[in-house]
Amino acid sequence: MSVRRAVAMFAALLAVLFGAGAVQASPPQAGAPVRAVRSAPPAAEAAREPTGGPVPVTPAGPRVPAGVTAGVAVFDRQTGTFTEQLDPAATFRSASVVKLLIALDFLWSRNPDTVPVADRTRLDVMLRSSQDAAANHYWSAYGGPAIVERMVTRLGLADTAPPPAGHEGYWGYTAMSARDTVKTYRHILESAPAPVRDFVMERLRRSTRCASDSFDQHFGIAAAFDRPWAVKQGWSGRYAKGNCGPVSTTAAGGTDASAPASAGAGDAGVDLSRPALHTTGTVGAGDRSIVAVLALHQDGTSYGKAYTDLGRLTRSLNVPGGTAPKGKWYGTWGQDVAVRKDPVVGDNLLTRLPAGVEVLVGCQKKGQLVSVPPYTNDWWAYLPQYGGYVTNIYISHPDDQLPDVPLCTSQK
Repeated sequence: MSVRRAVAMFAALLAVLFGAGAVQASPPQAGAPVRAVRSAPPAAEAAREPTGGPVPVTPAGPRVPAGVTAGVAVFDRQTGTFTEQLDPAATFRSASVVKLLIALDFLWSRNPDTVPVADRTRLDVMLRSSQDAAANHYWSAYGGPAIVERMVTRLGLADTAPPPAGHEGYWGYTAMSARDTVKTYRHILESAPAPVRDFVMERLRRSTRCASDSFDQHFGIAAAFDRPWAVKQGWSGRYAKGNCGPVSTTAAGGTDASAPASAGAGDAGVDLSRPALHTTGTVGAGDRSIVAVLALHQDGTSYGKAYTDLGRLTRSLNVPGGTAPKGKWYGTWGQDVAVRKDPVVGDNLLTRLPAGVEVLVGCQKKGQLVSVPPYTNDWWAYLPQYGGYVTNIYISHPDDQLPDVPLCTSQK
């Protein structure tokens, strides 16, 4: 093993053990030269993709990353046709996507404007922040699997089924397909009473970046397209603890309250064990396109890799009305990399990145000199989707200054 590679591996180990928050950084002394060396391990290559402007009308089709099993459906409400379908009838455990059905069941004969304040609050956090406790309440109080059975009949769902025998208490084991997910959104937008439609969609439009379990849920649709969009995401599996937000990790783990720690296959053959990450919702003015991407990942996949793979798949889709955000996509390395309000280390932490996740870099500027031995760099990358900066040390590119990213204006 070369000395350079050994040093790089040691630096990466430090990052994993101590996190980006443990970096000791200070501004250079007056008159001292700024010394910058490689900003990422030599083995880490850039993962970048030019973006900006309308999504191509005829992309190459869904590009499913290796190791990912996916069901995809994209429906253009303007033309009334599907623009993408990849195994649209394949069933997946729903994870938190079933919270749409739970909310619709409760509101079926109720006006959201007149329900008790406690229910409005529960529905709000269940839809915006994917709170499991709220879903547990409705699942327990309104019949559990019967909720799914009622909604299957009401909406005419073809592939959706309650959790399998022996797992009736776990709402996240509800089986759903991409085409049934599209049908659910079409009901919300086109058939539900206006107060219900507006209540549900407004909350999906205001999805919080940090979910209630401290996971970053602005993956897939939320990262691939500029607003307007509305999303209900789902994740379940043996992921590391959530790290989203300006406080320390608090979540117990990626297997949400909807599922036991391990399970095999359901009665209908639905995989109950491989890590799941789903992105569903609408894109474009007037909710033009409905997008459903349900995906399973290989055992042992990190949250950051699943996040990245789902993002690449979503960006490959033909989504009428969608606009790709401007910037360049880059990989990152390191554990719990800090995103900061300004390009300096201090009391300005906005959130932390899932380990190894791909990020959109909008621009870059010089800021405080940061040292993560053996790396030193004073360039910082601005991440528009997070509204903050990360040191270029943790961007997977061998140069200190990214060669294809513009300088930030004074406003950023």
